[in-house]
Amino acid sequence: MQDAAIKVENLTKTFETGTTALKNVSLEIPTGQMMALIGLSGSGKSTLMRHLNGLTQPTSGDVWTLGTHVNTVKGRELRELRKQVGFIFQQFGLVGRLTAIENVLSGALGTLRGPRFGVRSYPFKLRKLAMEHLDRVGLADYAFQRADTLSGGQMQRVAIARSLMQEPQLMLADEPVASLDPESSAQVMEIMLKIAKEDQLTVMVTLHQVELAMGWAERIVGLRDGEVVLDSPAGGLDHDEVMNVYRRVIPEGVDADEVLAEAEANWNQSH
Repeated sequence: MQDAAIKVENLTKTFETGTTALKNVSLEIPTGQMMALIGLSGSGKSTLMRHLNGLTQPTSGDVWTLGTHVNTVKGRELRELRKQVGFIFQQFGLVGRLTAIENVLSGALGTLRGPRFGVRSYPFKLRKLAMEHLDRVGLADYAFQRADTLSGGQMQRVAIARSLMQEPQLMLADEPVASLDPESSAQVMEIMLKIAKEDQLTVMVTLHQVELAMGWAERIVGLRDGEVVLDSPAGGLDHDEVMNVYRRVIPEGVDADEVLAEAEANWNQSH
C-alpha cells in the first residue's frame, strides 16, 4: 500500500433505489500518476470518486486512500484524510465578490481558528504561499481582482491554487473543464499535469473529452455501466479504442460503427 495512493478492491455500490452504480471495480493508482477517468454520464465516475474521500460508503468491497482504509474511518481520522485530498469541481466554487487571493487563502481555513475577513487577517506565511500558488497557475497578476470578473478558465485555475493551499497528496477533479472552451481546457489540463509531476501529486480527473484524456493523462480508465472496460497507459491507445468506452449495447441488426460515429458527431457538435 505504500506505493499506491489509491487502491480499490471489488467495489460495488447499490443505492436504495436499487440502482447499481459500481460493479466489482478494482483499481490501483500509484503515487504521482495523473489518471483520467472517462465514460458516459451515469457510468459511475462520480460515484467512484466520492468513495475515495468517504463521501459515499460501499455496498461491498474495500477502498484505501493514501494508506487509509476508507470503509472503516470516521470522525477525526476521516477529517484528517480529507485534508490530504484536494477537490476541484466543474463549477469552480469561488466566492465571486472576493479577490482571487482571498479565494485561494480560503483553502487554508481548515488550519486556522476563527473566521477571517480580508487578506491581512491571514498570517504572512499563508499570504506568501497563496501568491506562490497563484503564480504557479499563471495568475499572480490577477491576485487582487474580483473572482467574478475572471474568465472561466482563470476561475478554474484559481480553484486549483486554492486546493493546493491544503498541501494535498491527492487531487480529485470532477469534470474540471466541462464548461470551458478548448484553449482554456488545455491550459487547465497542462497545469494539473505540471503540478502532478513537480509535487509528486496523484491526480484523478473525470473527463468527457477523449482528446484531452489522451493528450494530457498518463493513464486512461474507462467505465461503462459501473464496470471497468478500459485500463491502459494513454500513450498506448488510439482514438477508436478509447471511443469504444462510449459504445452502448447495440441491438442486433444495427451497425454499431454507425451508431458510435453518430454519437461522437453529436457530442462534438454540442461541446
